[in-house]
Amino acid sequence: MAKGTPLPPDPGEPDRVAVAVASLGLAYAVITSVTRDDLPDGGAAAFAAVLEAIRAKSPGTRIEALIPDFGGDAAALGTVLDAVPEVLNHNLETTESLYPAIRRPRENYRRSLGVLAAAKKRGALTKSGLMIGLGESEADIFKTFADLRAVGCDLLTVGQYLQPTAAHRPVARYYRPEEFEAFAAAARRLGFREVVSGPLVRSSFEAGRLYGATREKDGVPCAT
Repeated sequence: MAKGTPLPPDPGEPDRVAVAVASLGLAYAVITSVTRDDLPDGGAAAFAAVLEAIRAKSPGTRIEALIPDFGGDAAALGTVLDAVPEVLNHNLETTESLYPAIRRPRENYRRSLGVLAAAKKRGALTKSGLMIGLGESEADIFKTFADLRAVGCDLLTVGQYLQPTAAHRPVARYYRPEEFEAFAAAARRLGFREVVSGPLVRSSFEAGRLYGATREKDGVPCAT
């Protein structure tokens, strides 16, 4: 994969994203980005600018910020939370035991949990996602669920890992749909407020529905 130095954030991007959201009439938008470890704030200010631009043009749109870990920088996370996304999403991606397999330091797993814990302390509705089929055990999956609940994570997505290129780790196991259903049931028993789990589920899958169902449980009608 080619590598290089990315360009600085485009100051016109927030307005273009906001125009696109407004043009599409979106009731719910998930905003994410590539990891920008080259920037001092990891791109947090760009996230906040996009959220603010969307709110200016589409005040009724609910927004989910799907963020990187910002290197564990509390100030960067605070910048995004100050823009008040309806949902703060940060994916664990896989189980702690398999972090080395996806070329991430094992300590990054705990850092990601710290991001979710800090967001929860700020009052955010938090969400995370997991891809399974990389070689984890069922015990690893249940431990990951428990770790997420220990930091108060509210919403969860679970999907099947698919090998994107020949250079990536091959699929170790394809889970059956009924197994995904069993994982969802187990996650709900642990206290996740909403869970979506299935072979083709990805982090943004039915994101608006998960948010809406959660708010309805809180007694707040939601059009999403």
